Amino acid sequence: MNANRVAVVDYGMGNLRSVAQAVMHAASSVDHAEVTVTSNPQVVRDAHRVVLPGQGAMPDCMRELRESGLLEAVLEAAANKPLFGVCVGMQMLLDHSAEGDTPGLGLIPGAVVKFDLTGQFQADGMRYKVPQMGWNQVWPTESEHQVRHAMWQGIADGSWFYFVHSYHARVSNPLHAAAKTDYGGHFDCAVARDNIFATQFHPEKSADQGLALYRNFLHWQV
Repeated sequence: MNANRVAVVDYGMGNLRSVAQAVMHAASSVDHAEVTVTSNPQVVRDAHRVVLPGQGAMPDCMRELRESGLLEAVLEAAANKPLFGVCVGMQMLLDHSAEGDTPGLGLIPGAVVKFDLTGQFQADGMRYKVPQMGWNQVWPTESEHQVRHAMWQGIADGSWFYFVHSYHARVSNPLHAAAKTDYGGHFDCAVARDNIFATQFHPEKSADQGLALYRNFLHWQV
């Protein structure tokens, strides 16, 4: 029996191939790790760790998750095992998204809002574009009230990760913000609560530091 089964949830809306390949690459250096891309709720339930990707529009992702029959299995996973949300897979964890006025899963209190960067200019004089598309620096959250999340082990502050998004998270409780980045203002680009960790950026498109984050997820004890 494998001691570290990882399910990448296939509900028809994730960047599955690149996510799965990155998680498998990370798992190749982790003993007894087995990665499966699955649309079977029971496989999600039986897994030790779950990755929830997401790509496209929030209303479509929520609809497909419901209609795929995987929603309950994902909620069960979020209650008791390490769960990693990616991109829209992160946004789905919050209460609500302004994109299509869409309810989320309500696992992390907060809302998803659209960038409002009208009239703002970057340091080089160029206007900020929406969506944000490209590399940006990420700063893990750490303060006298909050320790740096274990998922950032071995990853330097200010490391570069790859983003593609028009909406971003705004958590209700600052303690659920695991990292921030700056694009016309600071916003929460990683969120966490108990056994849940999620990023707005794409680790699978973020070279070595993205693979390090997936490796950390495979070792993460909650």
